[in-house]
Amino acid sequence: MSSVNFMEKLLDGVAVEWVTLGSVADIGTGSSNRQDESETGIYPFYVRSKNVLKSDTFEFDEVAIIIPGEGGIGEIFHYVEGKYSLHQRAYRIRVKSDVVSTKFLYYFMSSSFKQYILMKSVGSTTSSIRKPMLEGFQVPIPCPENPIKSLEIQAEIVRILDAFIELIAEVKAKLTAELTIRKIQYMHYRDELMSFKEGEVEWKALGEIGEFIRGKRFTKADFVEDGISVIHYGEIYTRYGAFATRAFSQVRNDMAGSLRYAEPGDVVITDVGETVEDVGKAVAWLGDEKVAIHDHCYAFRHSMDPKFVSYCMKTTSFIADKAKYIARTKVNTLLINGFSKIKIPVPYPSDPDRSLAEQIRIVSILDRFDALTNSLAESLPREIALHQKQYAHYRDLLLNFPKLDKVAA
Repeated sequence: MSSVNFMEKLLDGVAVEWVTLGSVADIGTGSSNRQDESETGIYPFYVRSKNVLKSDTFEFDEVAIIIPGEGGIGEIFHYVEGKYSLHQRAYRIRVKSDVVSTKFLYYFMSSSFKQYILMKSVGSTTSSIRKPMLEGFQVPIPCPENPIKSLEIQAEIVRILDAFIELIAEVKAKLTAELTIRKIQYMHYRDELMSFKEGEVEWKALGEIGEFIRGKRFTKADFVEDGISVIHYGEIYTRYGAFATRAFSQVRNDMAGSLRYAEPGDVVITDVGETVEDVGKAVAWLGDEKVAIHDHCYAFRHSMDPKFVSYCMKTTSFIADKAKYIARTKVNTLLINGFSKIKIPVPYPSDPDRSLAEQIRIVSILDRFDALTNSLAESLPREIALHQKQYAHYRDLLLNFPKLDKVAA
C-alpha cells in the first residue's frame, strides 16, 4: 500500500492541521552535569547520548521526549514516563495540548526532525540547536476540530509502531539466544576435542615447546593507511578471532627498525586486559609475511600447528589455569613466567608426522564450528539492521501526512 493510500484510509477524509511544536509543548533543558551521575542511582539520567545514565536525584516527574542539544541531533530520541534527571545541554519536550499524544509526537520527531534540521542548516551537519529552532518544528494534528477522533488516529499509529518495535526486540532476543546456544555448543565440542585418553598425548608446558618474544611499543598516532602491518593488543580483543591472515592496521615505514615481529606460524597473545579471558587472548598469525606486534603482546614461537595452539588457549581448562598467572592490579597483567608453565596436549609426541596430522584433524573440525559461530555472529547485526530499516520505512509511511503551506502559530 502506498503512503498516500494508507494515509487516506487512516484519515478517512479528515483535515490535517500543521502547528508549531512551540504551540503544543513546553520546551526546556535540565540543570545537571555529567558529574551528577551515580552508578547506584535509582533515577534515569538523560544526557546527550543514546546511553541512559543514573542519578540519585530527579528534576522532573512527567511524560516527555528528550533530545540532545548538541551531538546526535536528529538521531537520538528518548521517550520518558516518570521521574528523571536531565543534562543542562539536553532538551525536554513536554506536551501541553490535549490533542497531541506524546508517544505520537515522539515517533513523528524520530521520523522527520532530522530532515527539518538538515534543511535549516542548508544540508550541513548541525552541531547544536537552540530553542527557537525547536519551537518552529511543524507537527501534524489530524482532525483538530475533534480531539477524540484526533487522538484515536494518533493512537492507532502508535499501536502499529509499538508493535514493530516489539517485533524487532523479539527478533533480536531470538537471534541473540541462538548465538549464545551456538557458542556454548562450540565451547563444549572444543573442550571435548581437546580432551584426550591416557597415552594419546603428552602434556607439555608452553615453555618446553616454544619461546615468548615481547613486542615493541607503538601508538595509534603512528597508524597510517599504507605502511608496516601491525597487530595492536586492543584489536585482539575486538577484531581478531582464533587466527588471522592479514593485519587490520599499519604504522609508518620509518619505524621498521624499532619494531619487533611475529613470524608466520607464531601465536600472538596479549599480556593485559580488563578480564581474565582477555589477558593472554591468542590469535595464530597465518599471514605470508611477518607482522609487528605491540609491547603488550608476546609472539609465541613453536613447532606445532599454530591454530591448534590457539584453540588450546581458548579451552575452559586453559583459561582456568591461566587465571593463576594474572596479576590483578589496576590493569590485569599476565605473568609470563607463570604462563609459560601452563601445559597443553601434544598428540602422539613420539611420532611427529602423526602428531601433526592429529592436530590438523582437530583444527579442521574446530574451524567448521568457528566459521558457523562467526557467521551467525556477523549475521545478527545485519538481520537487526534489516528489521530496523523496514521499521523506519513503515514508520515514515504511517507518518506521511499531507503537507499544507500554512502553519498555525
